[in-house]
Amino acid sequence: METENTSEYKIDVRNLDLFYGDFQALIQVNFKIKRGDVAALIGPSGCGKSTFIRILNRMNDLIPSCRITGEVLLDGQDIYGSMDVTELRSRVGMVFQKPNPFNMTVFDNVAYGQRMQGIKDKRVLAEIVETSLKKAALWNEVKDRLKKPAQALSGGQQQRLCIARSIAMEPEIILMDEPTSALDPIATGRIEELIGELKKEFSIILVTHAMHQASRVSNKTAFFLLGELIEYNDTREVFTKPRDKRTEDYISGRFG
Repeated sequence: METENTSEYKIDVRNLDLFYGDFQALIQVNFKIKRGDVAALIGPSGCGKSTFIRILNRMNDLIPSCRITGEVLLDGQDIYGSMDVTELRSRVGMVFQKPNPFNMTVFDNVAYGQRMQGIKDKRVLAEIVETSLKKAALWNEVKDRLKKPAQALSGGQQQRLCIARSIAMEPEIILMDEPTSALDPIATGRIEELIGELKKEFSIILVTHAMHQASRVSNKTAFFLLGELIEYNDTREVFTKPRDKRTEDYISGRFG
């Protein structure tokens, strides 16, 4: 039997358990994502979806009661081993449920991460900001407002600004925790179109409660229930030929 070549996977999670004190929040999770994949995580509230993606850039490190066993590999390297957290978070970006622009200008929001890494050249920063805003499909809307406060933007624009801020760090993976749940349908549509463009350059892991969104934007879907990854497969297979009855029940609206 041939040994599986894991080099094609950006993220490879093996036998992951997560505990908050005595409570086990994730149970023996195995998950892989390739370069260019968009993986949607679905399941009822409180089933472990957001907990799982926060593991992937070590956001749970600040919770004293949190304990993790198993492996989380990024390009074959265990992120809970010798990998520097700052390096990890530059490679694995995060976009939250509620837009969270910093209390500064549009330009400074996007340039923030690069400045923190020591980039001071104004021309270089301007190029990074413009490129990132274009990739986030926001440049044409804000190019004349770069020195205006980010909070003056609409909710949908703020969310795309946060995506631009993540892109500016040149990550390999973008984690999105229900990025459209606070947005109106038009803004949601723009974010979904943007995901379609971003997957050409990044691997994306998306938490969503919207079944239609998962089916539209992802090529892989993972169904979580009570801390377990019940089913993970091609999106079309999960939605049309689920292997587990619990997946079928959830997708058909019998619970959740």
